[in-house]
Amino acid sequence: QVQLVESGGGLVQPGGSLRLSCAASGFTFSSYAMKWVRQAPGKGLEWVSSISTTGDTTAYADSVKGRFTISRDNAKNTLNLQMNSLKPGDAAVYYCAKVGQPPAGQRTQVTVSS
Repeated sequence: QVQLVESGGGLVQPGGSLRLSCAASGFTFSSYAMKWVRQAPGKGLEWVSSISTTGDTTAYADSVKGRFTISRDNAKNTLNLQMNSLKPGDAAVYYCAKVGQPPAGQRTQVTVSS
């Protein structure tokens, strides 16, 4: 069955960096565009970034543009999100998912606090 296992979250100070990873299994990873979404406490899901099947095309929410970088390694079935210059507003649970589908992974928590 489809499995998406996010990791890499944690507590970081404002201005710090984290790298999230998503290990995919149970489907042909290289055939699907992928995305990261997040949900802050008391708020709805927010799309963060997407990447095409080959990684050639990426897109970002305005709130993270210039600070976050999405990438993928199809040989390792892994999706990544490099997050730099983190702000308190980036604090949320982060999910990876196939584009066009709701998140269904285990999620990883990002806390940004001094």
